[in-house]
Amino acid sequence: MITRSVVIDGQPIRVNVRPGRHSGTPLLLINGIGAPLELLQPFVDELPDDLEVVRFDVPGIGGSPLPSLPYRFTGLCRRIARLLSFLGYPSADVLGVSWGGAVAQHFAAFQPRHCRRLVLVSTATGALMVPGKPSVLIKMATPRRYTDAAYLRRIAPSLYGGSARTDPASIQEMLDAESQVGSSQGYLYQLMAGAGWTSLPFIRLIRQQTLVMAGDDDPIVPLANARLLNALIPHSRLHVFHGGHLGLVTEADSVAPVISRFLEEGKQCPTSTG
Repeated sequence: MITRSVVIDGQPIRVNVRPGRHSGTPLLLINGIGAPLELLQPFVDELPDDLEVVRFDVPGIGGSPLPSLPYRFTGLCRRIARLLSFLGYPSADVLGVSWGGAVAQHFAAFQPRHCRRLVLVSTATGALMVPGKPSVLIKMATPRRYTDAAYLRRIAPSLYGGSARTDPASIQEMLDAESQVGSSQGYLYQLMAGAGWTSLPFIRLIRQQTLVMAGDDDPIVPLANARLLNALIPHSRLHVFHGGHLGLVTEADSVAPVISRFLEEGKQCPTSTG
């Protein structure tokens, strides 16, 4: 794997590329709020070796420096498209998880030539969604869970659900491992980027074949949101797994094969986006 910093539109972006055995369309991963690219390592490890995987830290998170100004999803998606072009990829299959799933919806709708297939994990339509409990959502207002181990152990069961309910220590280990969180201001910029955003006005513009995935015990993004996405995105299917909000990594051994099969279908019909 190769991790380096590249400059896109004047902004340094930390990016990691896991080369595949064969050339082809890579899988681009867009992470959740406050999470550096290392958090997705257990999922990447479960993907087929021949699949090229691209991860990056959004500005202000992990190893990507804080941008000079706040940003919105439109500007971030333009930068992601230019990142792909810089790396030599005309397009990618795009997977977004949680906050990154909102970015991925925006990217698929407004940068369609750069997105072949779409995977949305533990995410929703944005400001207009079926919300989690206020007591859960308030814990997402700061990045404290990334910096305070005792606090994370205390809130992990009620915040993340799934395996965190029975083994919160494993969640702490996963979030601590090689974690570069970045500044609290970078976290604030992510919150601001999504403030008031919703995909509902344009969601039917998403023409890519789409896999919507959600856990059956997600306190942050209740399962009803995945059912709504599946109902509104024209060419979508729904897969519900047994797990919580972090199921992409905690249940990677069972989730990754479902995603791999979905992406393999795209290789068999490479020109199909609808």
